[in-house]
Amino acid sequence: MSDERPFWETTSLHHMTAEQWESLCDGCAKCCLEKFEEEETGRIVYSQVACTLLDLGTCRCRDYANRARQVSDCVTLTPAELARPQWLPETCAYRRLAEGRPLPRWHPLITGDPASVVEAGHSVRGRVIAPGPRIEPLMHLIDWIR
Repeated sequence: MSDERPFWETTSLHHMTAEQWESLCDGCAKCCLEKFEEEETGRIVYSQVACTLLDLGTCRCRDYANRARQVSDCVTLTPAELARPQWLPETCAYRRLAEGRPLPRWHPLITGDPASVVEAGHSVRGRVIAPGPRIEPLMHLIDWIR
C-alpha cells in the first residue's frame, strides 16, 4: 500500500527536490519586507517597506535567480537557514514545517489555488510600499505580521 500523504508530510526539508522546495513558498512576500530584530527580546519587527526587487502587484521577485547578488541582505532560503526560523513569519510554510507544524489551511498546496493566500488575507499585496531615497523603514513599522 502506498503512502498517499502529501510530500510535505512525508519528506523532510533536507530531502525535498528543488521543485518541492520551491512549491512550499505561498507567495505572500512577507519575508521580502524590511525587518528588524529587537535587541532586548530578539523579536522580529516588520516594516511596510518592500525589497527593491519585489513586484508589488504580483508579490514575486523581479529577478529571483539573481536576487542574492543584487540585494546584499537577501537570504537564499535553505534547510540550514531554518535552524533558527524565527526571522520568518509564523505563517511561512518553511518555518512551520521546520517547527513540526502543518501547512496553514489556506496554503496553495492545500487549496490548489494560488489566490487563496490573498483571499485569506496573508499576502502583502496592496499593503506595502516600495523603497525609496526618502523612505525610512523604521518610520513604517507594522504589527500585522507575526
